[in-house]
Order: sequence, then structure tokens, then C-alpha cells
Amino acid sequence: MTETPDPAPIPHTGPQGAQVAFLLAQLGEHATQAFTRRVAELDLTPAQAGLLRAVSLAPGQHQQELARRLGMSPSRFVAFVDAIEARGLVERRRNPKDRRFQDLYLAPKGEEAMRGLAEAALAHEEAICAGLDPQERIALGALLRRVAEAQHLTAGVHPGYRRLDPGRGGA
Repeated sequence: MTETPDPAPIPHTGPQGAQVAFLLAQLGEHATQAFTRRVAELDLTPAQAGLLRAVSLAPGQHQQELARRLGMSPSRFVAFVDAIEARGLVERRRNPKDRRFQDLYLAPKGEEAMRGLAEAALAHEEAICAGLDPQERIALGALLRRVAEAQHLTAGVHPGYRRLDPGRGGA
């Protein structure tokens, strides 16, 4: 009689097991909720905060370029920008080289909002990383960038923009 081999061990699924994907999802949801609360105090949604950040990092990008970078359809992106333009946070300007394009810039009110967002982002980073020393933060950041690259994620762009619905509070 031959013995059947033991099946492959089941990875430990308890609190001390690796569970990297689960931990990333758990922390991601926690971080998202915490950030949503922080930016709500500034009367912004996370998507609006992200768009203001993108415009502040590269003023003068045309709408189509930014929509493509964020993975949004141009029609959804226009409605998204319309909502924050109506609040005086961004302004559209005709591209001087090609008048078919609208370039995006922060309006003065948007620059003020960015100052508040910078403070909120710093406080958020500190709260989320409170259990790590500076070297551990650097190491974790490097590892997470590698994971994100391996998943073909666009650096600095939240994948939620692809399913953003401006008519449902995303804008």
C-alpha cells in the first residue's frame, strides 16, 4: 500500500501570515476613508484633490492629455473639470499654439486649496505611517513602487479615475 503524499501546506492565514495582498487592500481602504474625511474638511472629494494636484504639478496641460493620463474618457473628464471650474478652482485657457485645445491652470482659489491639501496630505502621511521610522518609510515606499510598477499602474495616478462618474459626486 502506497502512502498518498500530504497536500501542499495551506499558507498561514492568521494575523501573522504574509497576506500581503489582503494587508494592502485593508490599508488601502483605511487610507482612502481617512483621506476622504480629511479632504471633505476642505470641501473636496479625493478625485477633485487629485485633479488639483495633477494640474498644480504640470500647469498648462491640455484637457485631452490629462484625461488620457488619468485614464478617463474625454467626455467624462470635461464634466469633471466643469464642476471644479464652476467652483473657481481651475481655469481653462485656449492653447496659444493650437486653439482647439483647452489648457488647465489652477485659479487663485485652487492655489489656496492646494495649500490646504498639502497640509492635509502631510498629516495623512504621518498618521498612516505612524508605526514606521524614517528608514522603514523609505524602504516601504520603494517596495510599494516596485509592486505598483509590476502591476503596470501609472505612477501618481489613482486607478479610480477610470470609473469616476462626475454625476455621482466624483466631481
